[in-house]
Amino acid sequence: MRIESSPVYLDSSALAKIYVSEPESEALEAALVGRRDLIVSDLVVTELTSAVARRLRDGQLRPAAARRLYRRMLHDVEAGEFQRAEVSAAMHREAERLLLVLGARLVLRAADALHLALASIAGARVLVTFDRRMAAAAAAVGAFELPATAKP
Repeated sequence: MRIESSPVYLDSSALAKIYVSEPESEALEAALVGRRDLIVSDLVVTELTSAVARRLRDGQLRPAAARRLYRRMLHDVEAGEFQRAEVSAAMHREAERLLLVLGARLVLRAADALHLALASIAGARVLVTFDRRMAAAAAAVGAFELPATAKP
């Protein structure tokens, strides 16, 4: 995987691959190592925390490992490893506009619309996602490069 443009917005499915060993984690890590133009939002942090809790419930993670993963992710975000896109009223209005425009043509979840709004308003040129519906929505918006992650 190659990511040449800048800046880069990481959705929850992409950030998860950084903190949890999953298929394509190594390729993503190689594509992102050393970059200082990675954008995440608190929405991503909350969604990834939800995924950690789900893995904990399902027995895929032990409580101590879940706490370590969460603390490491939160530390990296707060320490400035990523640029942050703040959720604001303007983001919500843009997400709502996208829901009305795109929602008639494809399945667009509210959180995905917020991710698209966050990425757009933050000035991202690349959106990294491993979620097929999110990739389809990003392709429909047409404002982002989509590296070979999830195919729309």
